Amino acid sequence: MSTVAELNWDPYDPSLVLNPYPIFRRMREETPLYRNEEHDFYALTRFEDCQRGLADWRTYTSVRGDILELVQSGIEWPSGTLIMEDPPVHDIHRRLLARVFTPRRIAMLEPQIRAYCRRTLEPVIGSGRFDLIEAVGAEMPMRVIGMLLGIPEPDQPAIRDRVDAVLSTEGRGKMNPKEGEILNTEAYRTYLEWRKQNPSDDLMTELMNAEFEDENGVTRTLTDDEVLTYCSVIAGAGNETTGRLIGWFGALMARYPEQRRELAADPSLIPNAIEEILRFEPTSPFTARYVNKDVELHGQTVPAGSAMLFIAAAANRDPGRFPDPDTFDIRRVSQHMTFGVGAHYCLGAALARLEGRVAAEEILKNFPDWDVDWDAAELAQTSTVRGWKTLPLVIG
Repeated sequence: MSTVAELNWDPYDPSLVLNPYPIFRRMREETPLYRNEEHDFYALTRFEDCQRGLADWRTYTSVRGDILELVQSGIEWPSGTLIMEDPPVHDIHRRLLARVFTPRRIAMLEPQIRAYCRRTLEPVIGSGRFDLIEAVGAEMPMRVIGMLLGIPEPDQPAIRDRVDAVLSTEGRGKMNPKEGEILNTEAYRTYLEWRKQNPSDDLMTELMNAEFEDENGVTRTLTDDEVLTYCSVIAGAGNETTGRLIGWFGALMARYPEQRRELAADPSLIPNAIEEILRFEPTSPFTARYVNKDVELHGQTVPAGSAMLFIAAAANRDPGRFPDPDTFDIRRVSQHMTFGVGAHYCLGAALARLEGRVAAEEILKNFPDWDVDWDAAELAQTSTVRGWKTLPLVIG
């Protein structure tokens, strides 16, 4: 007599990191509103629920953060922490950053991003094996964000390593959130003081000088603390997710070599392939929100004060939205949930796509054929982003 295993999804269980999709499928089918008593949260897994919920900032607020541990910590976040604000204040601060983070400015970065990518690949060209994360995934995004903010190159690895250390849950299961460690604004104060005396063509200088009308109707520039908060948010978001995207490109192209060969033969397919990678293996599998008011979902009441997880990784494989969702197909055209929806749609999405495309083009140009030493590959342990800590490529 067969029995169905009890459905228990624990976001801190490292055994579920390698392949969470079977349990996400069960959650979508059996308990579209999932309740975890141990860690005190609810979760939604269907595309329609996630799309509707993430757009409804009045019910599911961001002011307590977008990571479960942050939502449950009760930390109050300073002004300018975009991902931890709701409209109308969020919209004011987002518009300010959007003015200095324009599509035109991002497009102009391509030659520099390509130069960084080539420089990171140069030491491993001709080798029979190298770690894609060490060579490119951890290097190129750090250089791009450092360039945008005006951080000197010798200091950029320390900034990246600080972000990694805060997000890592290895050895303890959960993050231990502390505002100073999460934002780590003091790490940028020296650069801010330098920029005041030595203005340049970078985001930090533009943020210091940009005038805007704040939520009180006052026309002003940002305070030092607000500029530092912006810098911390940009550095954290830009380093982590883009590096994971590059890692998933390496892993999926090894698993699907026929599709890798298609991309190598026709690089015009790469932008769409990046979208499929983002759908199939989202770098941020789930997003947390604080429930502002009682809400009825799937015949149950989620009480105000609860923590809700919107599981993009499950929504991106919802068969109600995507035909044959567990099949990886670089020619699939889809609108995935990886960059969010609504007011908090990822402001850096265009930059992540650009970096992913350039990295894919340069890697395929130099290494059209590879496999992965899966025994030596290791996924990073975090409760926020999912991707490879090490990914040794074996060059064919």
